[in-house]
Amino acid sequence: MEQKMLHILQNCKNIRELKQTHLQIFIHGLHHSNFILPKLITVSSAFNLLDYASHKEALRVYNRMKVSMVEANSFTFTFLLKCFESSEALEDGRVMHGETLKLGFGSSVFVQNSLLSFYANCSEKLHSAYGVFEEMPERDVVSWNSMIGACMNRGEMESAIGLLDKMPERNIVTWNSVVCGLSKAGNMELAHSVFEQMPERNEVSWNSMISGYVRMGDVKAAQSIFYQMPEKTVVSWTAMISGYATTGDLKSAEYIFNHMPVKNVVSWNAMISGYVHNRMFDQALCVFHNMLINGKCSPDQATLISVLSACAHLGSLEHGKWIDSYIKKNKFHLSIPLGNALIDMFAKCGDVENAQEVFHHMSKRCVITWTTMVSGLALNGKCREAINLFDQMCLEGTKPDDVVFIAVLSACTHGGLVEEGKRAFDQMVQEFDIKPQIEHYGCMVDLLGRAGKLEEAIRFTERMHLKPNAVIWATLLFCCKIHGNEDLLISVTEKIMDQEPSNPGYLTLVSNLSASFGRWEDALSFRVAMRQQRMEKVPGCSSIQVGNKVHEFLAKDTRHVQRKEIYRALDSLNGQLKSESDCAIRILQ
Repeated sequence: MEQKMLHILQNCKNIRELKQTHLQIFIHGLHHSNFILPKLITVSSAFNLLDYASHKEALRVYNRMKVSMVEANSFTFTFLLKCFESSEALEDGRVMHGETLKLGFGSSVFVQNSLLSFYANCSEKLHSAYGVFEEMPERDVVSWNSMIGACMNRGEMESAIGLLDKMPERNIVTWNSVVCGLSKAGNMELAHSVFEQMPERNEVSWNSMISGYVRMGDVKAAQSIFYQMPEKTVVSWTAMISGYATTGDLKSAEYIFNHMPVKNVVSWNAMISGYVHNRMFDQALCVFHNMLINGKCSPDQATLISVLSACAHLGSLEHGKWIDSYIKKNKFHLSIPLGNALIDMFAKCGDVENAQEVFHHMSKRCVITWTTMVSGLALNGKCREAINLFDQMCLEGTKPDDVVFIAVLSACTHGGLVEEGKRAFDQMVQEFDIKPQIEHYGCMVDLLGRAGKLEEAIRFTERMHLKPNAVIWATLLFCCKIHGNEDLLISVTEKIMDQEPSNPGYLTLVSNLSASFGRWEDALSFRVAMRQQRMEKVPGCSSIQVGNKVHEFLAKDTRHVQRKEIYRALDSLNGQLKSESDCAIRILQ
């Protein structure tokens, strides 16, 4: 039976077959076999499935080998050291290092390279890896590459370049390791210098340069490399899409996307997320629709998360529900990011019941999950429930961060829950030692101001460890209007004008509030100032879904093809509202 199992293990082609074979080993009582276990470790390491062969289990097998007088060879230590991949295994790895020297493997390049890789992966500093490297009587290209790669991963660029210069023989892997490391570190000048010195290049070399320039926001340089590339791969095309989208050049991104000879799911995702990133949510849904029609690439979790974000921003519940059905029909795993995206979409579309259903179905939650659900409840007027959910989160042991406290304080503001808001703020500072940010202060000022506690709100701003910004003063200004406090209006207006004298939004607010208090000269002066500086307030934008299409509107919009019918309907509604209002006034009189 042992021979049969050994033969089956040797022929495992994937992880599924390995797991099935492992089960059969247990069923037949062979899990302690000195012949089976080394092979199981070897195959597990080949599939990068070393959870099957933890370093403690590997050590037990090695010790049984010694007891059974089975002689170790270079392969034994190579596969053994592959199981030592975490810092927890460092001490056991040092013991194995001693074993290799004791058994005469100090001159084996094969074993020494494994030790070098072990120290590079497990040790915080590179002293031990350097020690092995320096003591090696013979080094091959793998030894040099491992040492250069270790330096790159630690950010020791000068050491890596020094090793590259000393290296007697370099291969494409060496050059790529240096170019990729420098690109990731953002040192594109040096990366380009090394790139130009390369005797030969492959797609990894070119893509490392393109991705590096894209990360730095230098799309022109990335474009130059892209057009020099002799054979462009799907990775290159996709990197350019991401680069253009990041800088807001969606026309160029779309051009590259449409001219790609082959697209994969990452390409589609780059285009969809590019539109979402640039707040072109309707176009993101169109690309997703085309992806489904195309049928060559199936959406993955990243696709669905981006599309759900678009639905949330558009308030398109119909699209969001369809995606929820697609997730269930295709049996997608409800991961934390996907669950969070679903909760956010349902909550922002006003379907808080479905948001809660997703929340309760999630087997694992992170602080973002709780924050999203707390915000969703508050957004839909369930402010007391939002605070209760936060309390439940704390009881279950999830440590809150500064963002969830913004959600909680916003819930208190929307619900007018002053005492609960004060308690949450004190809890944040005293119990969880979180230093308040300007957003937390803004929520508290808004909470106190809306409740009519304007004097307390002013005292609160005076005690802040941060200088109040224009947003906080504007919040107080709005509260002055709600509660008719004209005296406070003047002093708060001065604060806003000192900090943001050219902000059209604040100037419009101050002008309107001045007019509402009958301060016509002040209102006029602010309007004149706006005209003289040629400032215009950014118009508000709203959207509505009709059938499968989402329509967006700006204030005083004239772009829509049905604008005449829309304005006629608005005039009719305004007329009816005025008529109802006049009728109500007459009744009251």
